[in-house]
Parts: sequence; structure tokens; C-alpha cells
Amino acid sequence: MKKFYTMTIAGLERKLQLFKISDNLQIAAFILFGDVEITKHAAAKLLELAPEYDIIFTAECKSLPLIYEMAAQNGDDNYIIARKAPKLYMENVLSTDVNSITTANSQKLFIGQADIDAIKGKRVLIVDDVISTGESLTAMEELIEKAGGIIVGKMAVLAEGNAKDRDDIIYLEPLPLFDSEGNPLK
Repeated sequence: MKKFYTMTIAGLERKLQLFKISDNLQIAAFILFGDVEITKHAAAKLLELAPEYDIIFTAECKSLPLIYEMAAQNGDDNYIIARKAPKLYMENVLSTDVNSITTANSQKLFIGQADIDAIKGKRVLIVDDVISTGESLTAMEELIEKAGGIIVGKMAVLAEGNAKDRDDIIYLEPLPLFDSEGNPLK
């Protein structure tokens, strides 16, 4: 039987399905893909809280609609996506390793020279859908620093588990982790 966690995000109620990630731990899956309403509302709310920046940066994949919408609403003409694999058109590729709570295996993130040029010396705002362990965030920070960017903020729609206690991120709502029975952990 499927279990759900109901919460309000950017003024909208959503039911997030719980998924087992270990014998004793479940997460509530927040999926932006296909939910235009929540993407638009979350983008607007994050922009209200965002520090001044020159360019928005995220990792491929789930937060792509979010940074697109933030850029569109703010009138930005560019945003950067750290790719999960190098592409043929990418030159002088920088990479870093990442271990995300929602991905079974270790991954890499990549940016190429065009992205490096867009980041170098610029104020970069990192945006993600959910910050949990902070592994993806750390990997993005590493790429930006290698490229010579200046990180001015780190934002997410949701801060999962202990991430809500971090003082270096801006987020809209906390999201608990859940025990094997689906009860929120404190």
C-alpha cells in the first residue's frame, strides 16, 4: 500500500509518495517534472528570497524546470547545468564526483568551457529542488570554485532531514525523513 506525506509548498498543497531507501528509512519524493503550477510558484518564492546574482547553476536533472522558470521570471538570458556526462560539444571539461541520496550509484558532474566562461568571476546562485545530505550541493560548489565563480547563495525548494538546520542554505519548506512505518523522524 502506497503511503503519502501531505505538505504545503509555495502556497500549494501536494501529496508526496514515500519510498524506501533502506530498511529503516523512507523519503517523500518531491518531483517537479510535469507539475507546472508548483514549478512556477516555487520559482517565484525563491526569487523573492534570492540574493543578487549573475547566473543560476544547478545539476542535471530534477531542478531543470525550476531554474528555467526562475531565469524566465527574472529576465535572465542564461543558466548553467552541470551535466551527468560530458557531451561532444563540451571543451576543456571540468568534473567532480557526487553521491546523492536518491541515486543508487556514484555519479559525476561536468561543465565545459562555455559554462566555465559564463561562471568565471560571476556571482553564482546554486539552486536545487531538494537539499538532503548536501552531497550534490558540495559537488556543484566544487565545480563553480574550479571555474572561478563566486557563490552568493544556495537555495532549494525543500530542505530534507537535517538540512533544515543548516544556516548556509535558503529553502521554502522543511521536509522530514520517515521511518520504516512512514512516521516522520525528528
